[in-house]
Amino acid sequence: MSDKAWDEVYEHRSPQADEKHAEVEVKIVRGNEAFNEAMLKEPPKPFTFLTFQLYAACFIGFFCATMNGYDGSLINNLLANPYFLEFYNGRNDGIWAGIVTAMYQIGGVASLPFVGPASDTFGRRFGMWIGCLCIIIGTVIQGVATQANGTKQFMGGRFLLGFGVNVASAAGPMYVVEVSHPAYRGVVTAIFNCFWFTGSIIASGVARGGLNIGGNISWRLVIWIQLMFSSIIFLAAYFLPESPRWLYVNNKQAASKAMLIKYHGDGNPDSEWVKLQMHEYEDLLEMDGSDKRWWDYSALFKNRSTCYRLFCNVCISIFGQWAGNAVLSYFMGKVLDTIGIHSEFGKANVILINNCQQFMFALFGAALVDRVGRRPLLLFSNLGCCVTWLAMTVSSAMYQQSIPDGMDTGTNKVAGTACLAFIFIFGAVYSIGFTPLQALYPVEVLSFEMRAKGMGFSGFAVAAAGMLNQFAWPVSMEHIGWHTYIIFTIWCGVQSAVVYLWIPETKNRTLEELDEIFNSKNPVKASLQKKRLGFDAYGDVVNIQEV
Repeated sequence: MSDKAWDEVYEHRSPQADEKHAEVEVKIVRGNEAFNEAMLKEPPKPFTFLTFQLYAACFIGFFCATMNGYDGSLINNLLANPYFLEFYNGRNDGIWAGIVTAMYQIGGVASLPFVGPASDTFGRRFGMWIGCLCIIIGTVIQGVATQANGTKQFMGGRFLLGFGVNVASAAGPMYVVEVSHPAYRGVVTAIFNCFWFTGSIIASGVARGGLNIGGNISWRLVIWIQLMFSSIIFLAAYFLPESPRWLYVNNKQAASKAMLIKYHGDGNPDSEWVKLQMHEYEDLLEMDGSDKRWWDYSALFKNRSTCYRLFCNVCISIFGQWAGNAVLSYFMGKVLDTIGIHSEFGKANVILINNCQQFMFALFGAALVDRVGRRPLLLFSNLGCCVTWLAMTVSSAMYQQSIPDGMDTGTNKVAGTACLAFIFIFGAVYSIGFTPLQALYPVEVLSFEMRAKGMGFSGFAVAAAGMLNQFAWPVSMEHIGWHTYIIFTIWCGVQSAVVYLWIPETKNRTLEELDEIFNSKNPVKASLQKKRLGFDAYGDVVNIQEV
């Protein structure tokens, strides 16, 4: 029996243990009773051969996040590369930087009508496949862009890249969360977004090595390497197991059950996990829902429960973009300028080291999503970002005041070093909560009928939020510099309040069991409610009471 599944307060043995259905064991738990019963009767086995096959399939899905992370670091490194800026006669701040980076977000917005149909009509694997096809074409357009065409061809490639990444980035977490074993759904899907940093680290490393080469190859090399992960998914998608939920609602119930038996039941057709999920599919999945109609988005707004789900989805998606990380992801070069780091090699080193340490903290956060819970991690990251930005504001102000007239470098080295330290601290605090939950929480709060179109809507929200990041913050950094950090300090405080008041906990439940939370009058209270479960000698729940 796994202690991780329950928040235990006490355990009691009844003196009537010999009676067939007497209550012989009591647990105080958070989460759904059916899930906890399955955990007791059939503790999951994380290290079997079939489980590793499923992990490998999810690993391919993780590359959707890797592609996203690669581009995030790619444009960051390109804007810090003097050969790229000279080739296109550009700058690393102001409206030029904003437009070039925003074309990626505009492509993401344009993909909205296609995200849901791609994954609902043809399956989650097809959504990843078609997204990667767009990414491959967009990368080629960027890679062969000439100086004669200016930035137009380059921006056209970024538009198509943003389109494809949004489709694949919506299908990827849907695939992972739906094929994962219920007992490991939280950790596995949380690791998904941690792979953002694998792409970011590779892009930063290639960019750092390219600077040693010099010339235009130093930035073209970073662009062409982007083909690697999209090509892997493009070639492997056909061979992955399909989502059992998608199979079930598309009249392939036998294939759905076979997938569950093989990967969730470890080949046992009488597995408790197979019986639990098939029972929930029969009771809770819509066989003729709006996911069957590409034009029908009514499932997102049809009642209070679905609206609340979409609210939670969009909030966490946008909060992950507006915590201030966009400035450190896309415009790190300008941020480092404000604290006296002007060398392109120095900037490349800082970006690479920061990405590596963020990846480690993101994996640490992923390991906590089922132990600590989603809400505590979100509250920690939001409050931590608020405090860190406040410290960044103070230290940056002190450093800027120490810069003599007509000079670029300040004399207050302590303040400059403190600013650099807070950049790394922000990365750690943000990565522990936001990075693993940006993929996990938005996708798991949506019902199956809502999931594909809801993730498309979420992608639209992220792209719209990203457009503000691309246009507002470079101009803000150019005109008011460190005062921009005051905005992030206040906003992270607002985000913390929203999470505390309205964002429910989702651990210790299957995806279908989340209906119990969102159909309640107060979802946050329902998600935190403890229950007293009484078990008989066979591990069956025979008594349920609220605590």
